Amino acid sequence: MIQSHPPVIRLTRTQWGLLGLLLVSVWINYIDRGNLSVAAPLLGPELNLTPVQMGMLLSSFFWTYAGLQFLGGWLVDRYNVSLVYGLGYLVWSTATLLTGAANGFAMLLALRLLLGVGESVAYPAYSKFLAGNFAEHQRGLANALVDVGTKAGPAVGTLLGGLFMARFGWRAFFLVIGLLSLLWLIPWWSWAPRERQLSVPAQKGPGMLQILIRREGWATFAGLFCFNYAFYFLLSWLPSYLVSERHFSMQMMAIVGALPFGVTAVASLLCGWLSDRWILGGATPSRVRKGFLVSGMVLCALLLPASAAAPRALAMVLLSVAFFGIGMVTSNIWAITQTLAGPAAAGQWTGLQNSIGNLGGVVAPIVTGWIVSQTGSFYLAFVAASMSLLLSAFIYGMWLGPVAPLQWRK
Repeated sequence: MIQSHPPVIRLTRTQWGLLGLLLVSVWINYIDRGNLSVAAPLLGPELNLTPVQMGMLLSSFFWTYAGLQFLGGWLVDRYNVSLVYGLGYLVWSTATLLTGAANGFAMLLALRLLLGVGESVAYPAYSKFLAGNFAEHQRGLANALVDVGTKAGPAVGTLLGGLFMARFGWRAFFLVIGLLSLLWLIPWWSWAPRERQLSVPAQKGPGMLQILIRREGWATFAGLFCFNYAFYFLLSWLPSYLVSERHFSMQMMAIVGALPFGVTAVASLLCGWLSDRWILGGATPSRVRKGFLVSGMVLCALLLPASAAAPRALAMVLLSVAFFGIGMVTSNIWAITQTLAGPAAAGQWTGLQNSIGNLGGVVAPIVTGWIVSQTGSFYLAFVAASMSLLLSAFIYGMWLGPVAPLQWRK
């Protein structure tokens, strides 16, 4: 009897090159979207911003980012995804650079909105690249490597950004990061995929309405919204929480604030690799992807309120373990979407999912600012994030259904 061998998990040099460029760009992406939260303890007092105003600024990025996901998904399915992504990157890096010259609430608000415009093409493009260039048993690792950038960005941004701002001020940080970010465009224009049309022709892919009428689509939309409420609460407010409520200095905040994001990056890589190995061993994507995702959300949901109530040292340990749960989620959440949608619909589905899902990023900073202004504490904000995670776990675990490619009408 001839034994069949499972497909190899090794990536080609071309795949590694694409992942390397995407990893660096998403790392910069998340530094740029998170640097205002790191600067908030210094920027807020200097510009006389209230907690409610700061909540609006932290939220405002998501107004355009979420609102333009539909357009971003359409663009990457219709045109050369490499070109669309490169132009979006140029816009958001320029917005970061100009933030260093902001002189008040109105200018900061305008630049955060511009940042959201540029970054709105990012996740549809990532999903398009991965769905079209990586097999099912490679997507856990591929998504995990891209996701490392989403966690390494806040980790490095919090650590180096906090230390840099403590010495040179917040304006210098935005100027330096903006200038350095623009250098990434040099290798991208030289080595990015050059296909004239990376997208599947329109007649072979589903229309947006076909995605919107699927239960699976709305499960991923709602599940991401609930997860993002918790994640963007942490990304937006963690530095201010550590300084104002846990009484860390800016230097210590930079160190302890970076640790949880570093843990998440390690967890994402580990769980992405393990999930691919599990699927190679014969397990179904439904069991593997949903198993990691639901377990990670429940773990994080249980530990967030506990960390907020614990003494300072124990709180940071619990918070880091909670962030490990986030890594279990993020290494698999987009692999689910890519499997369901397939290459033909990956861009549009991701745009829709990210548009609705990132409304959690609109809501969480504003609600948190209101909670803190009313209670003088972050504890109820941690509880709200925990409840949102449990709801997301229920949606993915019970409502989504099997994780398998959908059949689209021609």
